[in-house]
Amino acid sequence: MQTLKTILPSPILQIAKNTYDAIRRVPELPAAYLHPWRRESIRRLKALKDIHKGQRAFIIGNGPSLNQTDLNKLKGEFTFGLNRIYLMFPQLGFSTTYLVSINDLVIEQCAAEMAALQLPKFFAWRSRRHFPSTLQPANLPTFLYTTYTGPRFSPDVRGRVWEGATVTNVALQLAFHMGFQQVMLIGVDHNFASKGEANETVVSTGDDPNHFSADYFGKGFRWQLPDLDTSEIGYTLARDAYRKAGREVLDATVGGRLTIFPKVDYNSLFK
Repeated sequence: MQTLKTILPSPILQIAKNTYDAIRRVPELPAAYLHPWRRESIRRLKALKDIHKGQRAFIIGNGPSLNQTDLNKLKGEFTFGLNRIYLMFPQLGFSTTYLVSINDLVIEQCAAEMAALQLPKFFAWRSRRHFPSTLQPANLPTFLYTTYTGPRFSPDVRGRVWEGATVTNVALQLAFHMGFQQVMLIGVDHNFASKGEANETVVSTGDDPNHFSADYFGKGFRWQLPDLDTSEIGYTLARDAYRKAGREVLDATVGGRLTIFPKVDYNSLFK
């Protein structure tokens, strides 16, 4: 018997997939918009809309190239840190302006560490189960209603936000929402030493070769292998959305392999 994948042309299959996904999301919608925690998050996101209009920001990935990047230059800049970037805070001497994390496995294993950080945090709405129900709204992270499918770029992140297979894509949408005119990527190496099926869950057996610290996803840590193809779809949508709005995303990653955004020398950004 032929499968739908072999019968239907790719565009039709994608439409069918997105329609099915939209139907599956219906039961999530009431809580995603009406739950007290989400109502508080939507209120915060409204206050953040265009708050940084005309300014610039750096989105800091977690690739090994960060170890060849003079991050001291970022002191005083607006920065988005991703996932476990806080492991670098002690040596930096300062924290990022914001923290963004959406991956279930990362938040599940690091929720306590992340909750203790004294900076604005943005997490996936489905990760709420990792936080005590007794928390008052003021002590909660800001929850984003993110989804896996239905590719799009959301200029306003109060509604649904497509993850694009990487937290970097969510940070790009959040930065756009806040009004940043220019966004620079650093540490987005777009290259992993660990190989395997995209999105496959694996358990680290030793030092992490894929990030700036060997302890990032150290021995025993459960994580998902990257989906670089899907992330490039998200990056392309982000590039085009920024350009259409008269803004720009630049890639200042040292030795990075991403080719979607214009390249710029990191040090030249501070002259």
